[in-house]
Amino acid sequence: MNRLDLSISSFLKDGFNLKNHLINFLQINNDQLNQRLLKGVDDLASLHPGAFTKNNVVDFYEEQVGDAHLIDLASWHLNSSSYIADTLRLQQKFAFGKVLDFGGGIGTHALAASVLSNVEHVWFVDLNPQNRSFVEQRAKELALEDKISVHRDLASLSNVEFNSVICLDVLEHLPDPSSQLEIFLEKLSPDGIALMNWYFYKGKNREYPFHFDDPCMIEKFFLTLQTNFLEVFHPFLITTRAYKPLNQRS
Repeated sequence: MNRLDLSISSFLKDGFNLKNHLINFLQINNDQLNQRLLKGVDDLASLHPGAFTKNNVVDFYEEQVGDAHLIDLASWHLNSSSYIADTLRLQQKFAFGKVLDFGGGIGTHALAASVLSNVEHVWFVDLNPQNRSFVEQRAKELALEDKISVHRDLASLSNVEFNSVICLDVLEHLPDPSSQLEIFLEKLSPDGIALMNWYFYKGKNREYPFHFDDPCMIEKFFLTLQTNFLEVFHPFLITTRAYKPLNQRS
C-alpha cells in the first residue's frame, strides 16, 4: 500500500489494511485476530478497575490496558466504517496545516490527514504505548514517517501551534474535559479548527464503564465549550462537530 491508497473508499474496503497491520504487529494469524475482534468490547470491559477515577485513569491507559484497546478500537472502526468514513470526510473538509490528533488510537485519522494536500504534518498523541507503537509501524508500512510524529502527551510540543485539532471519542474518558478544551484553545492558531465529539454516558447497562458522566462535570464542559468556541456548520449527520476558537490572544 502507498500514500495514494488512503482514500475514503480504501478505508471502507479494509480500514487502510488494518487487519494485516494488526496481524503483523501482534504476531498472530488471521483466525486468532478474528476471534479477538469478536470479543474486543468485552475483553476491554473486563479490564475495568472498578473504581475508575481521575487518580487512576492515566495509569490504566498507559500501563494496564495493553493491546486490548487496539483490538477494541479496531473492531469499532471496522464494524462502524460508514460512521468513521464520515468523520474522515469531515477531516478532509476542515483539516489544514499542522494537525494534532489527540488520543488518536489506532491512527486512522492521523494516517488519512497526513496525505491531505492542505496538511503540513500530523502530531499523533496517545497515552497507550501499544497504540503509539502500532501507529509508528503503520506509518512506516505506508511510507509516512516524514508526515506523522508520535508522542505520549503534549509536554514535548509546547512550542507547536496547531491549525487543526482532531479529538474523537476521547473527551468522555477524561476526568476533566473542560481543562482539555482550554488546552486546545491555547494550542490552536486564531484561524484554527477543532473537530471533536464526546459521549458522557456509561450506557444503559454500564457497557461503557470507562466513560465519565458526572452531571457537574458535563455542565462545566458545555459552559467552557460555549464560552470559548463557536460551532461551524457541516452537512454530515454524525456526532462530531467543528469549532473555531473565540480566543482574543494578542
